[in-house]
Parts: sequence; C-alpha cells; structure tokens
Amino acid sequence: MSGELQNKAWEELERACSNCKKCELHESRTKPVFGVGNREAEVLFVGEGPGENEDLSGEPFVGRAGKLLDDMLKIINLERSKNIYIANIVKCRPPKNRDPSNGEREACMDWLRRQSDLIGPKIVVCLGRIAAIELIRSDFLISREHGTWFDINGIRHIALYHPAALLRDPNRRPETFVALKELERGIKEICVKTYGG
Repeated sequence: MSGELQNKAWEELERACSNCKKCELHESRTKPVFGVGNREAEVLFVGEGPGENEDLSGEPFVGRAGKLLDDMLKIINLERSKNIYIANIVKCRPPKNRDPSNGEREACMDWLRRQSDLIGPKIVVCLGRIAAIELIRSDFLISREHGTWFDINGIRHIALYHPAALLRDPNRRPETFVALKELERGIKEICVKTYGG
C-alpha cells in the first residue's frame, strides 16, 4: 500500500472509530482514545483501556502510568513517537476505570485488529492481564507468564505488567526490568528497523 493510501486508510479508520457506538461506553466518553506513535512501527504495545487522563486527552498512557511507561521504554531505548505504536483493547474509558467487560472488549477488538493489519507489527507487547487474555490466551496468568514469548499467527507476543500495576506494587519492578530486557533482546533479534539497523 502506498504512503498516500496508507494515510487515507488510517484517517478513515480513526474517523469511523471516533463515531463508534457498538457498546455503551460511547455514552460516557469524553474522547475515544485511538492510538499514538509510529504507524510503521515493528513493535505494537497494547494496553487495556483509557483511564480518566486518557479520556480527557484522547491519547493512551498519559498521567502517572504514562510517565512510568515512558521510563520503561527509555530503559530499552524506545520512544513512543519514534519507534513503537501504542493502542488499547477498548478505545473508550470504562466508568470508574473498571475492567472492560467481555462484551465491551469484543465490540472493540475489530478496531485493534484493523490497526494491527495496517501496522503489520513483528512484535506485540501486551501491557497487563486484560491485553494478554485477549491477545495471547484466555487463561493467561500475568504473574507467572510475563516476559515469556508466544508465537501467534507468525507474530511474536510478550506480556509485561501494566504500568498502573507497577505503581500500586513497586516490588514487581525488578522482575519487570528482566522482562523489559528480554523484550529488548527479541526486538534486536527480529526487528531490523526499530533500533535504526
């Protein structure tokens, strides 16, 4: 797909997503949170859904969790605007930041699938349990399986603790550092463009 056609496809997808009414979450949203970053990235990060700050700004991972994510990315020489793309399982904030329901996740997954199709990532990084359950396996255990590689339809997947979970429980940070370094190793192995190679 040419650059012009690619841009048009992204614009149409984002416009359609901003008008989405597939579930009740659209009724209380301020802004849908579509995604941000490099649309040609080899690495796609996927979170659970927007919180209050994200709902107000329309951008994923802002506020304290976003700052921590940026710090995590820095550890392995990644930047959200330069060499990754970040999206969520659901594009609208669940009330009071509750977990999105199965129905809400199901209603929203097509947007993420279409984003992923346009990006064509080599690696998908699931941030937290909900993303891993949706994208890796329905009985995924984040406490046991974070930092482990899974091959799904030719795309490497790995899960990390969600930054919000690390804010609640800083004791998980050392094992998250190990998982981040494993992610870095995988990126260097299969993503030729990400580190400017």
